[in-house]
Amino acid sequence: MALIGFLGCWYLQSFSAAFARVELVPFQVVSNYDLAVLPLFILMATICFNTGLSSDLYDFAEKLVGRMPGGLAAATILGCGFFSAISASSPATATTMGLVAIPEMKRHKYSMSLTTGSIAIGGTLGPSIPPSSILILFGILTELSIGKLFTATIIPGVTQAIFYVIVIIIICTIYPNLGPRGPKHTFLERISSLKKCGEIIGLIALIIGGLVIGWFTPTEAGAIGAFGAIVFSLIRKRLSWEKFKKSLIETLETAGLVYLLLIGAYILMYFTTVTTIPRVLVSFVGNLALPPYLVMFIIIVGYLILGTVMDSLAMMMLTVPILYPVIVSMGFDGIWFGIIVCRVTEVAMVSPPIGLNLFVTQSIAGVPISTVYKGIIPFLIADIVQIGLLLAFPTIVLFLPSVMH
Repeated sequence: MALIGFLGCWYLQSFSAAFARVELVPFQVVSNYDLAVLPLFILMATICFNTGLSSDLYDFAEKLVGRMPGGLAAATILGCGFFSAISASSPATATTMGLVAIPEMKRHKYSMSLTTGSIAIGGTLGPSIPPSSILILFGILTELSIGKLFTATIIPGVTQAIFYVIVIIIICTIYPNLGPRGPKHTFLERISSLKKCGEIIGLIALIIGGLVIGWFTPTEAGAIGAFGAIVFSLIRKRLSWEKFKKSLIETLETAGLVYLLLIGAYILMYFTTVTTIPRVLVSFVGNLALPPYLVMFIIIVGYLILGTVMDSLAMMMLTVPILYPVIVSMGFDGIWFGIIVCRVTEVAMVSPPIGLNLFVTQSIAGVPISTVYKGIIPFLIADIVQIGLLLAFPTIVLFLPSVMH
């Protein structure tokens, strides 16, 4: 992206103009206060993972719903939902929950297609429940409120998890051998497991609630999350110096990758602006006289096709600067479009044949990729239904932002 942007500006303007852009953009990106939310939430996630707090979340989910048909698979979805609130990454969520859940489901003789399907699809909850790296970058690229984007994705994220649990219950009620019921747990055992992760759940509630109410900005929420994860890990005597250093290194690696992607995207955005492509595209679409929802349908199909060869961050950075003006010109709400983009790019992450989450899950489970394909299909049907609801009823997305302070 950076190379094409640089060469394009050189060709259309001059070498000095192109070099000035390459010189200026990295500083603008790394000094952006709003973007600081990303490494803060990544630090929160890496500390929770390296200290085992994420395993506690899965244990609580398993004791809560493990007794229902396909209970361990449902617990995996809930565990992914809990972990999503401390992780901004889809593959990271799938990897973390996969390492915890796969041995348990194997031990209880779960079908490997259901096991891998629930983990791969559970990973897509990562960007759908705040904080979300996809929405952070969408907000940066479009200059929309990151706080409102986070608030807008709460209801879609929760309903998405509910849809997945319903799919599991239906499958395991019809075919009980695919997902046997888990062991019974007493009320005291459930309370005990809740105590192990009560602080993290409370921290998640504080972050999301504070964003909705307006107590703090997303960047401040990231700082609170990272600080809270460190404090709770120290209180539980799980955070050694080695684990803390490992968490910092992993945070720098992940955040550094995203910052580099952003630098390339901004240079490319400048080039596309100089070419006037976005303005020409808006004019072209306007002259087609197509119904707005038909244009949106074409865009969604395009994202699903792109998802077979690109990851979600690259897709968004390449397409949003061009498509966003088109969407706004047709009268669609920018916040609503951000949530749709988030959902569609994540569906692309689990769409055969090259969805990234599918291969992440396959590598952890050690099964043929065809097994993961088989397991993901029922969940993809649920995704299509939910995206259809978001398209038909934008209020699902826009209600919370409308009441946000």
